[in-house]
Amino acid sequence: MMSFEPKNVPLNPAIETSTERDGLLIEEISYDVPYGPRTHGFFLRPAEAKGKITGVIALHDHSGFFYDGKEKIVETGIESRFLREFKDKLYGGRSWATELAKRGFAVLAVDVFLWGSRRIPLESMNPALLGPFEGLKEGSDEYVQTFNSYWDAVESSITISSVLNAGASWPGIFSYEDRRSVDYLITRPEVDLGRIACGGLSGGGIRSVFLAGLDPRIKAGFCVGFMCTLRGMLRNHINGNGLIMYVPHLSRFLDLPDVISLRTPSPLLVQFLEGDGLFSLEGQRAADRKISQIYEKAGSRNGYLGKFYPGLHRFDEHMQEDAFAWLKAALA
Repeated sequence: MMSFEPKNVPLNPAIETSTERDGLLIEEISYDVPYGPRTHGFFLRPAEAKGKITGVIALHDHSGFFYDGKEKIVETGIESRFLREFKDKLYGGRSWATELAKRGFAVLAVDVFLWGSRRIPLESMNPALLGPFEGLKEGSDEYVQTFNSYWDAVESSITISSVLNAGASWPGIFSYEDRRSVDYLITRPEVDLGRIACGGLSGGGIRSVFLAGLDPRIKAGFCVGFMCTLRGMLRNHINGNGLIMYVPHLSRFLDLPDVISLRTPSPLLVQFLEGDGLFSLEGQRAADRKISQIYEKAGSRNGYLGKFYPGLHRFDEHMQEDAFAWLKAALA
C-alpha cells in the first residue's frame, strides 16, 4: 500500500566534516539514495563515550519550513534569524537532537525529501513556476522566506499531486528514506544495534508513526504532536494533514494508532497537546485509549505511555526532558 519501491543502490556513505564542540563529536555525513541529491545529515555522540551506546534517529519536523531540515533540531553554530525564531517558537529555543546527544546517545539527524539537502533542485522544475525567486540571492533572508512560503503553498497542489499521480505515496517516500537512515545508523560501530530508537515532532511525529510501526530494527519510539484517530480529524482537521499521511486504502484496515502499534510490545511514548490546532482533543484521547488497549491486550500495559500537555503544538524543554528520561529508561 505504501506504493514506493525504488531500486536498490549502495549507501556509499561519507564523513564530510568532523568537529568537536561542547563535549560532542559532530560529523556531517552523507549517503546515496536512488533518486535526487545525496542525503546529508549530522551524526552526534559524546566525544568521550566508551563502548556501544543507544542510537536514535531524530526526525525533523515539517512546519512549512523547507529551507532547512536537520538544522532545525541540531545546533550548528550558524543560524539564520528565521531559524532562531523557529526554534524559539517550537522547541523552547533548543536544538533537541543536540541536547539528546549530550545525554549520552548517538543521534542521527538527516534531511528528508523536500527539505535541506533533499530539496527539489529549482533548475529541474518548469521555469514558468519559478517567478517568485526571480532576482533573489540564494541564502538571503528574503530567499529563505520566499522558499518556505512557496513550497508550503505548492506542496499539495503540485508536489504531492505529482507523487500520487506517479503511483507513489508521500508516506511511502518519507518512510523509505527514514528506513534508509536506519541502514546508515547500523553501519556505525558506536551504536548498539539492539538499542535503536526514533522520534520527532509534528512532521517528525508522523514519520515516527511509520518508522516505529514498520521497521523491526527500531526498538522504541516517541511521537510528539501527531497522533489522532482519523475520525477525530475528518470534519475539522484534515486540511493540511490529509495528503501528508495518506496511504491508498489504508483506512480500510488500519488507523494511525494501529500503525504505530504494529511493533507492540516495543516501548512507545506519545506526547499529546490538548490545545493542538492540528487535531481534535476527542480524537487524540480516542487514539490514546486505542493504543492503551492494544498494549494491554498484548500483555504489555507498561510498554506504552501517553502523556497530555496543556497548550499549543510544540516540543518544548519540559516535554523534551520527559521524552529523554523515558527513552533512557525504555532502552536501559
